Amino acid sequence: MFIDEVVLNVIAGDGGNGCVAFRREKYVEMGGPFGGNGGKGSDIVFVVDEGLNTLIDLRGKKKIKGDKGTNGEGKAKHGRKAEDVFVRVPIGTVISDEDTGLIIADLTKKGDSYVIAKGGRGGRGNIAFSTGANPAPSIAENGEPGEERKIKVEIKLLADVGLVGLPSVGKSTIISKISAAKPKIAAYHFTTLSPNLGVVETGSKRSFVVADLPGLIEGASLGEGLGDKFLKHIERTRLIAHIVDMGSFEGRDPYEDYQIINEELKNFSEDLLEKPQIVIANKMDLENAKENLKKFKTKVKVPIYEISAITGEGLNKMVEEIANMLEKIEKKPLYEEEKFESHVLYKFKEEETFKIFKDNDVWIIRGNEIEKLVKMTRFTSDEAVTRFSHKLRRMGIEDKLREHGAQAGDTVRILDFEFEYTD
Repeated sequence: MFIDEVVLNVIAGDGGNGCVAFRREKYVEMGGPFGGNGGKGSDIVFVVDEGLNTLIDLRGKKKIKGDKGTNGEGKAKHGRKAEDVFVRVPIGTVISDEDTGLIIADLTKKGDSYVIAKGGRGGRGNIAFSTGANPAPSIAENGEPGEERKIKVEIKLLADVGLVGLPSVGKSTIISKISAAKPKIAAYHFTTLSPNLGVVETGSKRSFVVADLPGLIEGASLGEGLGDKFLKHIERTRLIAHIVDMGSFEGRDPYEDYQIINEELKNFSEDLLEKPQIVIANKMDLENAKENLKKFKTKVKVPIYEISAITGEGLNKMVEEIANMLEKIEKKPLYEEEKFESHVLYKFKEEETFKIFKDNDVWIIRGNEIEKLVKMTRFTSDEAVTRFSHKLRRMGIEDKLREHGAQAGDTVRILDFEFEYTD
């Protein structure tokens, strides 16, 4: 089964907790702190596997979760890092953030990999908090939470040439004749329910990849038939090849068919019409083909190649000409840099790191940084509570509460942690 799009929640592993411990050997004076750090949580890494051509292994999965790093221990033993979780996907996989729509990664080469969600760092043990003023701290951190995000994973096929055309114009037959691809072929619409890739080798020992893209009918971009389900696979192609039934086998007008497909391409993305195009005039062995082609050439000004996929006539010449064209067409990345997540993060740097609002009689504080601080603070330790309050002050939260009108004795909540505001 060809699965080319899934939506997942990915949750990297939390860091292990730091340890509070003290050195107490019999003959060691001033033993001091001896608690180790927690281990890092596992990353969620997507990696290209050339043996895959579908996302079927991810179908039905709602989330992928990493493991927590192990906790630190006494005797300065640091926790182990959790094993990273590797998710194998085909070449041509695009991963985007479902909430922002920004591209996280576009995996287009053998060996490509990308950390989609980073594991949390291990919490520090009390050794890390030792200072000259406080040589024996009784404070340690909980592990940092792993990153969590909702992502869309989709395949956009890596092909040099995309074959487009209405059903039954001969796309599957052509790709079966010029490559080793073996699509199912029959004399009815929508036999092909998934894209087919074929590697074409010319007589001059050049090669290129062709994709047979099914499902296009009038209204496909609006959801008719198979809809625009497979149009995304043409986005990477360098050359669009229109297969037109020049013999009017079903009584259709070849030029109208050509216009219908171009309109669907335009409705999906106007960028597609800027790609180089050719027309492959198929079924030239039929009675009306020559006359139809003569009329067609008066209206269409792109290169036209006459073939009969059934008899094989014209196929070798067409393949050589396509190879010639591809040598002159530059390979370009699918996405411009500004569409990638890492290139637009600067836009958010000036946003407030937290928000404060009132719910009934309780002040609520929200923000990634402050919520992470709460999760990593071990409130069973007085030193940890003091450190937490100092951090709130440095972040400006106390000043903001005062500006919002908070009064001494008001309740303030961050996640599940509540404390009393004092001015």
